[in-house]
Amino acid sequence: MVEAVQDARVVVTGAGGGIGAALARRFAAEGARVVVNDLDAAKAKAVADDIGGIAVPGDASAVVDEAREALGGTVDVYCANAGVGSGGNEAADESVWALAWDVNVMAHVRAAHALLPDWLERGRGRFVSTVSAAGLLTMIGAAPYSVTKHGAYAFAEWLSLTYRHRGVTVHAICPQGVRTDMLTASGSAGDLVLTPTAIEPEDVADALFKGIEEDRFLILPHPEVAAYYQARAAEPDRWLRGMNRLQRQWEEGNAR
Repeated sequence: MVEAVQDARVVVTGAGGGIGAALARRFAAEGARVVVNDLDAAKAKAVADDIGGIAVPGDASAVVDEAREALGGTVDVYCANAGVGSGGNEAADESVWALAWDVNVMAHVRAAHALLPDWLERGRGRFVSTVSAAGLLTMIGAAPYSVTKHGAYAFAEWLSLTYRHRGVTVHAICPQGVRTDMLTASGSAGDLVLTPTAIEPEDVADALFKGIEEDRFLILPHPEVAAYYQARAAEPDRWLRGMNRLQRQWEEGNAR
């Protein structure tokens, strides 16, 4: 058992399936009391019933107050997991960009805004942001997703450097492919880049809990991402050339 989460009051957004459901189940197994949030009320209830948690369906951007009340007045751990895998390029409709910004970035900002006063007063709180390796690197064929996941990572990083001395712990989870509905929806780009090394949602939960035990900000369920991230920073032009080769390979495959 991980002592840091035993008896903790936890909220997991986007927890009706995939990574969110795996996180909710793991927190419950570790002795936490868990609010399961999802836009799909039936899915939220099914996971909550399965783990002895509390279903609070609805928009992740506005769940904090209701979740706090359901947990008896306090949230100890907030998992900002809900996300949208918006594909497309610069020509994607502005509504697609707006939804990606709202769910992948602003929902995290709104949650932090609601949580921080209590956390700073108590001197403790834990914010878990499900980002993506796309937030450290990028993803071909998915400009709205890549750009907003960079934003999600930047916000998590900012939270950590701003409030860690006041007791707020932040974790940014950055997996590559995970066998979820979002991976299925990623189409041929996902098949090329993500599917070959895809892991299970439970592997992401395992990586997070190891990171909690080790008090690490950056959680990499795919350890090889660390080398990619270092290469991107050290030799950006070489890295971009390599990614462009991948882009061309994807375009050629779609042209057949």
